[in-house]
Amino acid sequence: MYQATLGQRGYRFGDLRQLMAKASPARSGDYLAEVAAQSAEERMAARIALADLPLKAFLQQPLVPYEQDEVTRLIIDSHDAVAFAPISHLTVGDFRDWLLSEQADSAMLAQVAAGITPEMAAAVSKIMRNQDLILVAKKCRVVTRFRNTIGLPGHLSVRLQPNHPTDSLQGIAASMLDGLLYGSGDAVVGINPASDSLPLLEKLNYMLDDVIQRFAIPTQSCVLTHVTNTLRLMERGTPVDLVFQSIAGTEAANRGFGISLALLAEAQQAALSLKRGTLGDNVMYFETGQGSCLSANAHHGVDQQTCEARAYAVARHFSPLLINTVVGFIGPEYLYDGKQIIRAGLEDHFCGKLLGLPLGCDVCYTNHAEADQDDMDTLLTLLAAAGLTFLIGVPGADDIMLNYQSTSFHDALYIRELLGLKHAPEFAAWLVAMNITDELGRLRDAAANHPLLLALQGERT
Repeated sequence: MYQATLGQRGYRFGDLRQLMAKASPARSGDYLAEVAAQSAEERMAARIALADLPLKAFLQQPLVPYEQDEVTRLIIDSHDAVAFAPISHLTVGDFRDWLLSEQADSAMLAQVAAGITPEMAAAVSKIMRNQDLILVAKKCRVVTRFRNTIGLPGHLSVRLQPNHPTDSLQGIAASMLDGLLYGSGDAVVGINPASDSLPLLEKLNYMLDDVIQRFAIPTQSCVLTHVTNTLRLMERGTPVDLVFQSIAGTEAANRGFGISLALLAEAQQAALSLKRGTLGDNVMYFETGQGSCLSANAHHGVDQQTCEARAYAVARHFSPLLINTVVGFIGPEYLYDGKQIIRAGLEDHFCGKLLGLPLGCDVCYTNHAEADQDDMDTLLTLLAAAGLTFLIGVPGADDIMLNYQSTSFHDALYIRELLGLKHAPEFAAWLVAMNITDELGRLRDAAANHPLLLALQGERT
């Protein structure tokens, strides 16, 4: 039992799950799950009680039962007590103050990351303002490598997302080369296929590999199909760079995705055995999103943001090259409007970076949400100021296959110019060598005889 008093009124919270849920900022998914605070006063009372909770309580009281959930077992069994030691005496409120202090610099945050559980990260985020989430995330440094270096301070990468509603190879190639000419693609060239046909998936992988090898592009490719399909492709000798999978924060939700920790481990080992990375061996790419556990009725009464943070424990276990939250993609049933999407994006980024992950964000919304591109501009700017690892680049910001609104190649140009952010260094050198940018990273006009344009003409003929 947890309690707090505001004025003449006392509030009681039956268990830690209820306390966490009631302390969460208002969002439609928690109301749908009937776990949200019923008033701003109740929410504040929950935050007061949560601030006084020792961090150690999260190791003693799992929100999802240890015996029922392999994600909980992963969190508890892999907890690093030595990394936790410097902050083990703190309450959630003390932890917030410590994170905002000068003592918690980049080196110290990296030192304690393995000792922070997702529930601790989620708890402290609930009592932080947006500016707190931005400031702390900015101090977190997470660097990963495959064919280039991602996550360096002062850098921002872009996933080039050349989706096509019929998986047309020519259409995908046109979008891909368009993105490259805008300087996008240093995070990954990643296709969401419309089909799960193995022969088609194979063709997509070979096409991406051909372009990357032909032009010696220091980046990586990924066809975002189910992990079992990727395993079959690797068995057939298909050139696979990264293994993709959507993941969630409970075993039951992951079962709904058709995955387990053992299956992810198998896929990681298969990808590592290919030795396709030239600079590093971060071979996994994960996507997450608030609401995935609730939509599968697999949330165990836990609020959606804490469930999201628990997904980061799964990702952390497999040392991914990339992970991003698709923050507004699941819909207004979970994040109703621009205000909720912005807050969720900042929470996700903060929690992921605090746990030691290369967190990116698909700054996005569906067309039936109470949000627009101005909201996305705001979130993109705040996340980039907070040290976002990568964002998504879609032609015109309109994904015509997945039917949602994201960020464009032009948005990447805007945020790089605004904040002076650079491409991954190896990719930046390639852009200069290909006469796509100058030495300062400024975009050049592509001549009609540019090799990439000539390649596109060849694809069309």
